[in-house]
Amino acid sequence: MSQHTRYFASTAKGMELILADELTSIGAAKVKDALGGVYFEGDMEMALRACLWSRLANRILMPLASYAAQTPEELYDGAIKVDWSKHFDVSKTFAIDASIRRSKINHSRYAEQVIKDAIVDQFKDHTDERPNVQRDQPDIRINAYINQDRVTLSLDLSGDSLHRRHYRAESVEAPLKENLAAAILTRAGWAKIAADGGALYDPMCGSGTFLTEAAMMAADIAPGLLRDYYGFLAWAQFSPSIWQRLINEAQYRREQGLQKLPPIMGSDISIKHVGIAKANIKAAQLTGHIKVISAPLTKVEPDTNWKPGLFVVNPPYGERLGDIKQLATLYQDIGTILKTRFDGWHATVFTGNTDLAFNIPLKSHKSYQLYNGAIECKVFNFLVQADRYYGGEHLGQQQQLGDSAKKALLPTPGEWSDGATMLANRLRKNLKKLKSWLNKNDIHCYRLYDADLPEYAVAIDIYQGEKTWVHVQEYEAPKTVDEKKSIERLRDALAVIPDVLDVPPQQVSLKVRRRQKGSTQYEKQDTAGGFHRVQEGNAAFLVNLKDYLDTGLFLDHRPIRQWIAEQAKGKQFLNLFAYTGAVTVHAALAGASGSTTVDMSKTYLDWAKNNFELNNIDLDKHQLVRANCMEWLDTAIKEQQKYELIFIDPPTFSNSKRMDNVFDIQRDYVELLNKAAQLLTKKGTLIFSTNFRKFKFDDSVFTKLYVKNISAQTIAKDFERNPKIHYCWNLTLNN
Repeated sequence: MSQHTRYFASTAKGMELILADELTSIGAAKVKDALGGVYFEGDMEMALRACLWSRLANRILMPLASYAAQTPEELYDGAIKVDWSKHFDVSKTFAIDASIRRSKINHSRYAEQVIKDAIVDQFKDHTDERPNVQRDQPDIRINAYINQDRVTLSLDLSGDSLHRRHYRAESVEAPLKENLAAAILTRAGWAKIAADGGALYDPMCGSGTFLTEAAMMAADIAPGLLRDYYGFLAWAQFSPSIWQRLINEAQYRREQGLQKLPPIMGSDISIKHVGIAKANIKAAQLTGHIKVISAPLTKVEPDTNWKPGLFVVNPPYGERLGDIKQLATLYQDIGTILKTRFDGWHATVFTGNTDLAFNIPLKSHKSYQLYNGAIECKVFNFLVQADRYYGGEHLGQQQQLGDSAKKALLPTPGEWSDGATMLANRLRKNLKKLKSWLNKNDIHCYRLYDADLPEYAVAIDIYQGEKTWVHVQEYEAPKTVDEKKSIERLRDALAVIPDVLDVPPQQVSLKVRRRQKGSTQYEKQDTAGGFHRVQEGNAAFLVNLKDYLDTGLFLDHRPIRQWIAEQAKGKQFLNLFAYTGAVTVHAALAGASGSTTVDMSKTYLDWAKNNFELNNIDLDKHQLVRANCMEWLDTAIKEQQKYELIFIDPPTFSNSKRMDNVFDIQRDYVELLNKAAQLLTKKGTLIFSTNFRKFKFDDSVFTKLYVKNISAQTIAKDFERNPKIHYCWNLTLNN
């Protein structure tokens, strides 16, 4: 196969242009960037070289067929026309990955099934045998992309995402993906800095991803050299001799490159993280080439013998820490350390909160947009030199005073802006409106305000226990809103809330709320600690307003919890994706004969256990199970377990390290609910809820279930302004 073939290298949004440059540099022809990736041409060796050497790509795809398909029949007919025997035989396993955009065929799992059937049928027609499907590390992986009713079938030469370099022996919470770290370093100009002998320092190194990627780039180490699995290894047209030649070349380049590696060092305040970083560096076979120590940010400094190089950091930006003042101080500390200890260096800060970046008193000479999952982030590049610093008029400079400068940060009522006064009036109006309803229904935890005024885009929740606590979530401002103006309005809110609600400022917790993916919403945000007991009806709960993005009690689910309590007496209850078990607590207190509470997170199951013990719930009758819910369902079905009442409130998306597969609510809800329905008794009820705003529920696919949308009935008075806070369905068996 010496002729040129067209390929597509997929990548994350924002990385297309630098991926195009990278592919050109390693010999690709006719390179053209596109949304989500780059097209290029080359022979087999070029494709294999891209798999081995691309630091930025996710996958290398070789298109096999492109055709129009609006129906399953057309999808099948196009797939069966491909001569699959040219690519693999019946002894090989295979898998299909489908992604769909704006097409009449809109279920990816169903599309995968149709294409799988076509491939299997073709082999059975020609050989009377069929290849087997294997989801995890199949011999052959086929990618199906359906966009506006047009199908592209491709052979996935990478087999698995190329960001997996196979050096991550251990991981911290929410680590940077390896190719994202490489993209940040590329935008920072690290390759030239390293070539000139400049050092690299990461003062918050976490699991060491920046350090390892920087060393591999500087030492000319192929990012795929440690991988033992690729999609092309079982491909019928694969040339082992070409691959071995590429491996030999990469090994030689590694040996030569390590001899000229500049100093690379990282530190982290967490001893645990330092241990994880060292384990990953060892797995990357770079022990002795990278130094990692345990040290707080304020203690970091370069070696006096180093040539000034690159200071690179990925600080928290509101996804893992919620207190804006703490974060502002952290970013100021970064600026202070740069100014006093890293003069003459380049600095790169990667953050998802541009407001916080402005607390670094340095003028950025270049910034680039990248995405950390679904979170829009920026790479800020700085030159650390005297003429790049600005003075104390900046917001961040005021915040250096900390609590003693509270007056400067938070205006008093007499100093409020017109907007702050307007916000205060709205809060008083909402309190008056809700007062009678709250008293009548004995409600102690509720939403007071939800971006009622567009200028003040925050949600304000009240939690009443031994004290009154206020949980404020700032929604991400639209791009049209000036960043400095956004900070000023947040100041207004923080000044108004304690005064109107008559609570001390220390009882107000602030978090920046952005759209979450995966397990981010359940990960630890801070280490401040602080659980508070609150009451809901006859149930008591522990909430935590600082350490996690969510507090442990979804206030919008209050009506659902009440309904389940009314139905639970004498019934077996199942709570899937149970979070902190609040729904189960209500069911148990209402007299459920038994319950099973399933979640994959040890943190939240421990939290649920504490909630159970707080309410004196018998743990022998009410079981807590740590498991992947989809896998647990398979086991429960085999064991013929039955429940009269089931509640399911899954995350929108999850790629937890404990899961073998990624969970996507829109893609997987049909499989999830059909499995759960098999556990229902004849007269049982299943309640399904999701807070995915764009969720589309197709009740026509559930032929054995009666489906009723009960969303409107599950929205309480305090969420009337935001009726799309969640969707909810009642499902029962068709008897």
